Amino acid sequence: MVRPVAVVTETEELDPEPGLELLTDAGFDARFVGSRDPDAIAAAAHDADALIVGYARVDAALLDRLPGVRMIATMSAGHDMVDTAEAARRGLWVSNLPDSATEEVAVHALAQALALTRRLPQADAVVRGGHWNSDFTETPRRVSELTLGLVGFGRIARTLARIATPLFGRIVAHDPHATDWPDGVASADLDTVIAQADILSLHTPSTPRTQGMVNAPLLARMRPGSLLVNVSRGDLVDTDALLEALDSGRLGGAALDVFPTEPPTADDPLRTHPRLLLSPHSAFLSDASLRSYVTGPAHNVIAWWTTGRPNTPVVVPDRPATPAAPRTPGAPA
Repeated sequence: MVRPVAVVTETEELDPEPGLELLTDAGFDARFVGSRDPDAIAAAAHDADALIVGYARVDAALLDRLPGVRMIATMSAGHDMVDTAEAARRGLWVSNLPDSATEEVAVHALAQALALTRRLPQADAVVRGGHWNSDFTETPRRVSELTLGLVGFGRIARTLARIATPLFGRIVAHDPHATDWPDGVASADLDTVIAQADILSLHTPSTPRTQGMVNAPLLARMRPGSLLVNVSRGDLVDTDALLEALDSGRLGGAALDVFPTEPPTADDPLRTHPRLLLSPHSAFLSDASLRSYVTGPAHNVIAWWTTGRPNTPVVVPDRPATPAAPRTPGAPA
């Protein structure tokens, strides 16, 4: 009896074994390449039914070498490593992991916002410098009197709004694609959110329209002394304009988990600015999210094989390469 074949390209620092074990237990011949190299992937996956992808590029050239692949599962919410238009043209399914680290990123954004509001980086520096509270010249504002502004209102921003609602005086958000707004979150245009927010938190994807959106003119429209949080994409922020706004006092502080260049160079002034709170693109990180990144794609592949549809598809082919009918793992394809 021929077993279906699922191949994992690479997992970076993650342990692939939990995902491989799930696939094996479900009747798959599960293989791990450990490389983004297309030649290595093509050699290991020449007879694959499904491909699980970390950061390896899956384009027309690679798919030409994988004639049996009908399902591509990414190990992240993002799926820009896959040529989804080409996958759709070929009748392939593509799935992602939209919710593996939603809670983690939302909590990280809230933690950064509160740390900035309470001036914790400055307080920490005072104590480490051998001083005490009489030397702490910052005066934090009461959180319940502040407005939290959200740019984008997808899964992460909605989770942030839910957990932040009991703390902040008001939450206002802008998202032209959102159709429903929960109680306690006011919908507004972008200019209104920028003008009213004491803390502006970014939750929008990187597109030609949003890249560099936080520039000098936008920062100039923010409230004096307001704060910026970015756990979304590094290229949303013009960092030169950000540093200028911090130096001038227009911006009271900023927290960055993402950067235009990662990691930032050793001499990048972002690394040393006293009003920046930095983390190394780690907002996603938790023991639970690390498990989900390797088991979630396996569950998508197993669901596709057994039911004809993955749990969280992002490409639904009009005409699947092979008509999907309920099947039993281990049965011939």
